[in-house]
Amino acid sequence: MTTNPPRRRMLRVESVDQGERLDRFVQLHSPDLSRNRSSALIREGEVTVNGAWVKPSTAVRAGDMVDVCVPAPVATGLIAQHIPVDIVYQDRHMLVIDKPAGLTVHPAPGHPDGTLVNALMAMVTDLSGIGGEMRPGIVHRLDKDTSGLMMVAKDDRAHRSLSKQLKDRKVHKTYLALVVGSVKLNAGTVEGPIGRHPKNRKHMAIVEGGRDSLTEYNVVRRYEGFTLVEAHPVTGRTHQIRVHLTSIGHPLLGDAVYGKASPLVARHFLHAARLGFYVPPEEQEWHECESPLPVDLQAVLDVI
Repeated sequence: MTTNPPRRRMLRVESVDQGERLDRFVQLHSPDLSRNRSSALIREGEVTVNGAWVKPSTAVRAGDMVDVCVPAPVATGLIAQHIPVDIVYQDRHMLVIDKPAGLTVHPAPGHPDGTLVNALMAMVTDLSGIGGEMRPGIVHRLDKDTSGLMMVAKDDRAHRSLSKQLKDRKVHKTYLALVVGSVKLNAGTVEGPIGRHPKNRKHMAIVEGGRDSLTEYNVVRRYEGFTLVEAHPVTGRTHQIRVHLTSIGHPLLGDAVYGKASPLVARHFLHAARLGFYVPPEEQEWHECESPLPVDLQAVLDVI
């Protein structure tokens, strides 16, 4: 992985920016920096006004010269590991990967390696860092046993763009799910606030006071005792599709948490099959990626 040198820029305050807060001024004239990152650099002494250190709240004046130094991203201690992960799309700002089932996304206490992040540290040779740290920008997650497409940012601009697209519901995500039973409607929506289960904090549930959640679905094919559906999560809550489909009486095949395990498959039948987004950071081009069903899930359809 390459290490980028510090980046330096000299900004002149024009009359239009008279009276602007320094952190806001730096962010406005540095598309690669967020407001929080700009404030942090000022507090760390990496930004000076006319050669002097000042506070983020300092008001700039026309004619001021603002010297901004963006240090090279610092190492995080993350271990780079060669773990097989397919790249579906890549440019200098982001990539889309096809996550295999069984791969955890983030390192965690007691599980410091063997994750998608460790794989990305070895795979991505032009990572420029997120928030001043040499790490990939994970903007959304998939459960360990869910396979399929995930977007990953390489730099702060892409990270902000993709995060905002997700927040504004501009990203189109399509999952393939095989559920138990015959779904009555060919298309429908499930809406219900999702939060931690009141009795089992490791599980999610539709609960009063939970976060608003909406899932759209349509039937792809009906089988004896099962239904293959496309699920489109309009919101992005933890375990959303699994919780919502279970709430209408159709848990995912093999979901031991919200339904029950199955001899047909060793995990829950859920695959992130399609992903559409505006290519960051300019967001002028719409791009869509697809991932076919992995072997273990396709084998279930062949059997039933």
